[in-house]
Amino acid sequence: MEAGTKMQSPEKETRPELSTMSVQSVPTFPLRSIDEKAIPLIGFGTAEDPFGASRDTLKETIIEAIKLGYRHFDTAAVYQSEQPLGGAISDALRLGLIKSRDELFITSKLWCSDAHRDLVLPALHKTLKNLKLEYVDLYLIHWPLSLKPGKHDFPFKKEDMVPMDIKSVWEAMEECHDIGLTKSIGVSNFSCKKLETLLSSARIPPAVNQVEMSPMWQQKKLRKFCEEKGIVVEAYSPLGAKGAVWGTNQVMECDVLKEIAQAKGKSVAQVCLRWACEQGVCVIVKSFNKERMKQNLDIFDWRLSDDELLKISQLPQCKGYPALEFVSDDGPFKSLQELWDGEI
Repeated sequence: MEAGTKMQSPEKETRPELSTMSVQSVPTFPLRSIDEKAIPLIGFGTAEDPFGASRDTLKETIIEAIKLGYRHFDTAAVYQSEQPLGGAISDALRLGLIKSRDELFITSKLWCSDAHRDLVLPALHKTLKNLKLEYVDLYLIHWPLSLKPGKHDFPFKKEDMVPMDIKSVWEAMEECHDIGLTKSIGVSNFSCKKLETLLSSARIPPAVNQVEMSPMWQQKKLRKFCEEKGIVVEAYSPLGAKGAVWGTNQVMECDVLKEIAQAKGKSVAQVCLRWACEQGVCVIVKSFNKERMKQNLDIFDWRLSDDELLKISQLPQCKGYPALEFVSDDGPFKSLQELWDGEI
């Protein structure tokens, strides 16, 4: 850099303008085609450690989330949360909390044991039965590998891991879209290289790639690639998933984020979520605490300064969830390098 040149925030030129919204209203982001519903920038996550731990009270929690203004809900076959979510949607309609199912954006995911050409459609039918819905708004391939058909277990036996035939599995996903069982299709935990493989044969490109992303794991390379390809990035564990087996304290305990939060009169969590949304990224956040659920929506009437964005962009990077469970000497991915293609 030449002497006297002012350093600019790398995010400055591409920061989307987010309109000022009330707590009850969440901005949306368009997906790739006009016939796909826009995706709310904040989604309510239902994955917990262990999966299904709050199953008995989850329906009431989701109803409370709907009352607060959440309209985007993220579930998966393996989470054991599809049925409680379906019950909550039915109750919300009955109670008049929403006027129609179309007010909601529902995402679910194809688990690895169903990631086989002939099992995709039956898996989605089962998901829809659990949710008591005729369609989901977004259906994702959960991971870029398959398991031997059978149980929806996590953790799973490493000897059950097999390579995914991505071409045939994606063709089945496209069929699910064609017949109207899902409005959009996408993937989760896909690297740039794996997306390139998928795109080389896809008739319908993925609308979304859901990946781990936080101020401490910013995914700059992947975000740039997805932007070029018209793929929306959706962030999970935006706060580091503190308290979960796969989680880390590095985000919530970051001194830089604490300083920014104190200066803003906001929480560290709010700073993280606002930062992600200012990158044009959708965020899946999970809290079953009513006050934190409310705070997580309160991020749309303020913004981070260029200086604050610059400080965040310079944070040291460390992936919170390397996903060692998916690595095996006898499996499709024999190292983390192969799983993430160097994006770790």
